[in-house]
Amino acid sequence: MSLESSSGLDGSTDALGDAFYPLFRFLFDENSDFVSDVEERLEQARMGENVELYISRALAIGVICGLGLWAAGTLVGFGLVQFGVLTEETISLGIPVGDESTAAMLEAIAVPAAIGIMGVVFGTIGFGMGFGTLMAMPYSRASARKRQINMLLADSVSFMYALSVGGLNQLEILEAMARAEDTYGEVAKEFQSIVQETEYFGTDYRNAIRQQALITPSDDLSQFLTDMLSIVNSGGDMQQFLSDKKEKHLRTAKQEQEMTLETLELFGEMYMTLSLFPLLLIIILVIMSMLGEAQDVLLYGTVYILTPMIGVGFLVLVSTVKQDETGDGYLLPADGGDRLDTGQKEGLFHLGLVENFVGEFALFSRIKNREGTHKTMTIATAPHVFLRDNPMYTLALTVPTALVLVAVAAVMGVAPTSWDGMVARPVWGTFIWLYLPMYVVAVPLTVFYEWNIRRRASVTGKLSDNLRKLSSANDTGQTLLESIRTVAQTSSGQLADEFDVMYAKVNYGMSLRDALIEFNNKYHIPRLARTVKLISKAQEASSQITEVLTTAAQASENQDDIDRERKSRTRMQVAIILMTYFTLLAVMAILKTQFLDVMAGLTQQAGSGGGSFSGGVDPQQLSLLFFHGVTIQAMLSGFISGYIRTADLRSGVKFVVVLMTVALATWAVVG
Repeated sequence: MSLESSSGLDGSTDALGDAFYPLFRFLFDENSDFVSDVEERLEQARMGENVELYISRALAIGVICGLGLWAAGTLVGFGLVQFGVLTEETISLGIPVGDESTAAMLEAIAVPAAIGIMGVVFGTIGFGMGFGTLMAMPYSRASARKRQINMLLADSVSFMYALSVGGLNQLEILEAMARAEDTYGEVAKEFQSIVQETEYFGTDYRNAIRQQALITPSDDLSQFLTDMLSIVNSGGDMQQFLSDKKEKHLRTAKQEQEMTLETLELFGEMYMTLSLFPLLLIIILVIMSMLGEAQDVLLYGTVYILTPMIGVGFLVLVSTVKQDETGDGYLLPADGGDRLDTGQKEGLFHLGLVENFVGEFALFSRIKNREGTHKTMTIATAPHVFLRDNPMYTLALTVPTALVLVAVAAVMGVAPTSWDGMVARPVWGTFIWLYLPMYVVAVPLTVFYEWNIRRRASVTGKLSDNLRKLSSANDTGQTLLESIRTVAQTSSGQLADEFDVMYAKVNYGMSLRDALIEFNNKYHIPRLARTVKLISKAQEASSQITEVLTTAAQASENQDDIDRERKSRTRMQVAIILMTYFTLLAVMAILKTQFLDVMAGLTQQAGSGGGSFSGGVDPQQLSLLFFHGVTIQAMLSGFISGYIRTADLRSGVKFVVVLMTVALATWAVVG
């Protein structure tokens, strides 16, 4: 790959890459394994970068960062010398020198050498950070794409099988898969590469499949494409092949879920140990304070830095293995009506299709004004429905309210405005500054978010059963539309009501495909979107799609099994995290009542003055630090519990509210 092929790239980064290209040629061989590996990762990450220019740019960023930190390190070393932190005696480390002239020479060069070494160390760290960050980017993106591909591969194969049942040939299946990016994400992009190679570069589609199998980041997809190629070359039965692969990848999805849950169990045991480390450290520091070796900085660092770092680090660790839903759940019909386009999707600040016509005629401006008034009145008359569908909008109301309440409390003198005031009234001060705004913000968000989740779950809860009913009805000779009416009449629940609405829309002139897509976009659930995509694409060829509906039911049942297993296993992880927190809270409360208060009383009786330990640590201050420690731990444990359950931090807000309430009630008694 030549450097000139990237001359179209613009910006200052190209100038940096061009300037440091000679350094790249000096340090790296263009045919080396490292350069080849980076080029492969760039292609897998779909970054579209020239490998030579990219590495040259990374070298440039590394050198710039290195020089910046070298200058900073040199200035820090010079400052340490000026303030007397670094001296000839400390730098010499007590090394014996017999000759006086040698000793004098070493003393003369010791300080400059120390400053220079510090600059070199900082510069090396800066270069490593700059160069390493850019080098890690394609690896990270390729890994993320691999993860998404593996997650969606089972549903993608089911989709291709449904297309083959509908009578599409091999090329049409590839093209349909390439157009399904709204549902199958990164898998569809891999097939887009195959189609583009065939259409725009004249490559035979067999060679395009072979080439994509070599460069895709997913080993599973690579094996699938290789096996597909063998079927294409041999003229085998593509429908039977896809049926077999569908079953295989559905089993693989369950196995991968099992591995993920086992890893999460290991992480839960790790967290149980790590979360108790700050508690043990606090106990040690308190004992040291009694012995006159008080370290306030260490106590503050343990509570306000170490405890959050452990929780956030564990959350990041869990996110590396926790599988979240891919996609936003919206379907983008390529040839559907404008009203279905998510770009025209109505929202709080967008009125939908009419926005495209405002300004052409006065009539459309009046329509927009009337529509805006109608939407405003709808929200005003039923704000709970709007907040149910958009729970994050509660923050627009609750965050300003919380800030106003805290400001009013501070101005009126109700809330302590100094650290001494906080120490004197630890529970009340923390309640005003932290608990009150947290309750104001978190409780409405929790209510409307959980309401939204349960409403959407009411649709997917009976999805598998209703798909089986649709398949059975369709197998009797009914069309898909007639099957939908039959299921709506013989079933109950939210999904049955939506089927009834769909049937009515089709009777009023809307196509069944558009009705299905509009139903999906109303709830925009990724799992539902994959099912609707499969059915809507298959029904274009025929209304007798019993096998397709059966496949959709199997995929949905497989997802139900995975969800049940995940909920069952993660329930144990959440129980471990919550019990660990309650253990920590109990130990801290016992330490406060049975240790700090008792020792403070003994110190008062001994006349040591003011209820302080001999080391000068105030028990009230320790009580405040303990309370803040358990509060921070409550927030972290709550968010971690919710993320483990659903891979969504918002689901942890309810745990945060409960755990913080328990901590507040406990400290109201013992504090």
